[in-house]
Amino acid sequence: MIDIKLDVHTHSIVSGHAFSTLNEMIEEAQKHELTLFGVTEHGPALPGACHAIYFRNLHVVPRKYGTMRLLLGAELNIIDYEGNLDITDEQTLGCMDHVIAGLHSLCYTDGTHQQNTSALLGAIENPHIDIISHPCDGTASSFDLEAVVLAAKRTGTLLELNSSSLNPQRHKTLARPMFTQMLHLCRQHDVPIILGSDAHHTSGICNYQYALPLLEETHFPDELIINDKPQLFLQIIGK
Repeated sequence: MIDIKLDVHTHSIVSGHAFSTLNEMIEEAQKHELTLFGVTEHGPALPGACHAIYFRNLHVVPRKYGTMRLLLGAELNIIDYEGNLDITDEQTLGCMDHVIAGLHSLCYTDGTHQQNTSALLGAIENPHIDIISHPCDGTASSFDLEAVVLAAKRTGTLLELNSSSLNPQRHKTLARPMFTQMLHLCRQHDVPIILGSDAHHTSGICNYQYALPLLEETHFPDELIINDKPQLFLQIIGK
């Protein structure tokens, strides 16, 4: 069991379908004695999410809470087979502490094996992107996973093992076999991963109950897991 020191993929009510305020999320994160805590609101292409101007004003929020550092960013939506995102403005992207990109079925139509691969590779190649969220949750039912893993290694982009995607209540039947394959490939190619709680409520912060058993089952090495290495994470995202 690793000593969790960071959880950087979470959402507040600003995302439109989450249920806790920013202050409530921060207070709960402090109880977990995190070194780094990240809130990443959904990009504007997702129904109910905030306007892009929200991210332009992130500077007004303090970033230090006791011994915990707060990171404020976004989980942007991959919107086409070239890997384009729903926020492209350089100034807006520059206001974010870290940037996640992900496939969401309300913003992305599952394509062919080649199209899905192109979409993920396009996002990975984007220099603004630090993490690819839940690449293996089944939104893209088929893609070249080894090519994605190798591109992530080359660009220094983290691939996320999303615990929420593995929750049986979400009925993502492809998630477990695809994430298993991803872990095997990441271990084979010495590619680090990050665990994502994808919390949409305070109770979900640092909740990796579905991800941790899969790590044990696949004998995934602790040294390739970023969540107990906050300084390494900051180096990876260039902070």
